[in-house]
Amino acid sequence: MERGELAAWLRLAMTPGVGPAGARRLLAAFGLPQQLFAQSARALGTLASPAQVQALQQEPPGWREQVDATWAWLQAADPAAPRRLLTLADGGYPPGLLQTEDPPLLLYLQGPPVTQWPRAIAIVGSRNPTPQGALNARQFARTFAQAGLTVVSGLALGIDGAAHEGALEGAAEGALATIAVVGTGLDRVYPRQHLDLAHRIAQRGLLVSEYPLGTRPLRENFPRRNRIIAALGQGTLVVEAALKSGSLITARLAAEQGREVFAIPGSIHSPQARGCHELLRQGAKLVETAQDVLEELAPQQAAAARSTPQAAPDGDPEGFLLRAMGFDPVGLDALIARTGTGAAQLQAQLLELELAGHVARLPGGLFQRVERG
Repeated sequence: MERGELAAWLRLAMTPGVGPAGARRLLAAFGLPQQLFAQSARALGTLASPAQVQALQQEPPGWREQVDATWAWLQAADPAAPRRLLTLADGGYPPGLLQTEDPPLLLYLQGPPVTQWPRAIAIVGSRNPTPQGALNARQFARTFAQAGLTVVSGLALGIDGAAHEGALEGAAEGALATIAVVGTGLDRVYPRQHLDLAHRIAQRGLLVSEYPLGTRPLRENFPRRNRIIAALGQGTLVVEAALKSGSLITARLAAEQGREVFAIPGSIHSPQARGCHELLRQGAKLVETAQDVLEELAPQQAAAARSTPQAAPDGDPEGFLLRAMGFDPVGLDALIARTGTGAAQLQAQLLELELAGHVARLPGGLFQRVERG
């Protein structure tokens, strides 16, 4: 990414009052941020409110400093733990996250390069687990990693930390062991007790954040980052959680995204088990062993293995995809079946068509071809 491109993406992300949904609408109409900021107020006003247009035509507070800091952060990368920035228009953007209602415009990453996002399972739970709960998280994560799954969690104390440790213990050499989605900028580690753990994850897994450098551990950031944790996994396992735990937010988001939710039951006398019991009453799948989860995910893994990317027959992937879409709303699964293209490649093509104004993203994970006059 060139510095000018970085500056334009950061400016869009930092513009107050626009938000991910508004930014996507503008990108779909005008192209990439550099083209968007070249538009007149009148053109922007066709898709943005007067307040948004005014904000888009002004430099966001602290924007130039953020460009300098981010550029320096990217250039100073440790070869053992590379740093990079993914934009919403990047073909390497996580396909599961693209399907959510408000995928971040920018994702900050630190860790080994990822050519294809791995099959993963999210593990979340209490920051104050019982000793048995922490042991369960570590053992389940170790088994998942040994089975080839990447473990996603939030780097918090308690269950999160135990899950990351177990994944690092169980993953094969060279495998992406674990992904930590954090609620701060990647130039900070929170909690400080996990500084060493964060360094080890950056060497054998990934640190991920949607927040700009310098972002402090603000309370409101942590529930919001949970949608990313849910989106990166094929399912979410809640090990222990109180009734008001943030882990229940992650589980709800996973269910809304059409992913499996698993819960480990506990003692009826334990406050840390009540959140899991509530999830079980709501339809989460009860699990007693890691194998229970692996068996539930096996059909999804088999389907993913069958959906290997294929080239378009006529050498025109975008035209081929548009013809396969027809003109009625269609879901991703149907497009995979029609085109024989893998989900990750298909998501990248759909995003390119959306940004070019040829495809509209509809509620419920549907897409529709748009005829431009």
